[in-house]
Amino acid sequence: MRLIDEGLQKLNSKITRMAMLSRETVELAVRAYLKNEKLTEKIFHNSETLRILQDEVSELAVDLIARYQPVASDLRYIKSCMEIAYGFSRFGRYAYDIMQVLEVFGDLSKCDHTKIIKASEIVNRMIDLSIEAFINRDLNKAEQVEKMDDDVDNIYESHLTSLIKEKSNNLNCAVSATLILRYLERIADHASYIAEAVLYIVKGERRPRK
Repeated sequence: MRLIDEGLQKLNSKITRMAMLSRETVELAVRAYLKNEKLTEKIFHNSETLRILQDEVSELAVDLIARYQPVASDLRYIKSCMEIAYGFSRFGRYAYDIMQVLEVFGDLSKCDHTKIIKASEIVNRMIDLSIEAFINRDLNKAEQVEKMDDDVDNIYESHLTSLIKEKSNNLNCAVSATLILRYLERIADHASYIAEAVLYIVKGERRPRK
């Protein structure tokens, strides 16, 4: 085993922990919104844990670069881990933002959640695929994530279009749905960025972002 390998394993372990926690946090936030559950404290705690883990990943990555001066695939992996950790941390932040919507607007259980449910199902699948793509270095799953990003964008844009064309009878429902869909759209973007990082790890290629 090379001297750097132990550090790379620690890095992978931290990223994997972030992946699982971020997935759980987004799922909890959406469930809380749909069922009017008070989970703000729990989700804030998860978000802070993800932020701390991101800092730990960055510190470890910088230490590995300074100590071992890695090149080629090792360097790509370390650099990508910092990007991926940021993405998982943002999942937690946007999950907390979703809870803040519930705090501000109160009970939204009587609103039409159709678009949010559809978008959240796609986003959850994107998160799962991005995690699997990272763990298994699976380019096929990474490509699936990038394709699904457009689906979430379309839901968000169609919601905005409908707001412009139609007057809502319930302003709370309309505004809260817009905010939630925007946060889900941003989570989808970061899942897509993670998928791009997997491509960089495996092939050393970068695709231009939209």
